[in-house]
Amino acid sequence: MLDTVKYLIGSAGPSGFGSKSTAEAVTATCPDLHQITAIITGATSGIGAETARVLAKRGARLVLPARCLKAAEELKACVSEESPRSEIIILPLDLSSLSSVRSFVSRFLSLHLPLHLLINNAGKFSHEHAITEDGIEMTFATNYLGHFLLTKLLMNKMAETATDTGIEGRIVNVSSSIHGWFSGDWVQYLDLLTRKKIPYDATRAYALSKLANVLHTMELSVRLKEMGANVTANCVHPGIVRTRLTRDREGFVTDLAFFLARKLLKTIPQAAATTCYVATHHRLQGVSGKYFADCNETSPSSSAINSQEAKRLWLMSELLVSSPLALRLDNSVASVRLCQDDDSLETAGLRMSS
Repeated sequence: MLDTVKYLIGSAGPSGFGSKSTAEAVTATCPDLHQITAIITGATSGIGAETARVLAKRGARLVLPARCLKAAEELKACVSEESPRSEIIILPLDLSSLSSVRSFVSRFLSLHLPLHLLINNAGKFSHEHAITEDGIEMTFATNYLGHFLLTKLLMNKMAETATDTGIEGRIVNVSSSIHGWFSGDWVQYLDLLTRKKIPYDATRAYALSKLANVLHTMELSVRLKEMGANVTANCVHPGIVRTRLTRDREGFVTDLAFFLARKLLKTIPQAAATTCYVATHHRLQGVSGKYFADCNETSPSSSAINSQEAKRLWLMSELLVSSPLALRLDNSVASVRLCQDDDSLETAGLRMSS
């Protein structure tokens, strides 16, 4: 009850910020960002657009991956009008396509730019069941697996940039408190969902993808440390906000739900605050593998702090991005389990066929 009251009144936490803080407010005292290059996914609307606007205002060079290039150009024009000296580069990217992710990374690396910030913000709530060209359930592919591959392919670049410039690199994964709504064996659920062996539940599919974001952050921070990279990885819950993610489901029931919850809703500037805080604030130097909400560190769900599941997800993801169809050929029986002795994956029991 006390936490709810603090949320509603915007009471500041240990960071000095709270639920009512805005992206501009949390970056007001951050160092000048003119030396910083940031990639922000999902920046053409909502929280991503506000994140891009504020970071550009603080001087950062932006690289904006976009599926809709027209929307990205419109955002660039708006940001440039407010921050005329901003440098914004637009490159095509469809996170649901692994080949598109690889093409984006190739194009970006060809620019020979440094990379200090990677903000994995893009999100999709698929109301209907869909499978990507790679044979992966659409929500999981867009919200998690595409970001996994993007991050994996850019890790060395970020480590090199941190070494060359002496500036700590930061990776921010945007999740949601909804990640706590998923329970059960995610491998089995994803398999059954992909093969349409269970009814499609859009909210549960979304919750799984958000849980994957948190587990990814945990294992990513471990691997960055093992690399000796001066790069951190943290995860954020932006808060409840009405963005384009929900607008395609507008109707009486949706409108009523948001009306009843209006006191809990954040504005978009408030929703972008935690991302911007974690990406830029000097107080978080060296902080990695943590989960933030309302610009303060907090605890994710119990299922999101299982290090073995985090490792299992990483290894499963490596299989999926390296050969996504290999686990589904000939209706063969396959499963993924963690081998404790050599951190490899064995196949033995989970069918991953389309």
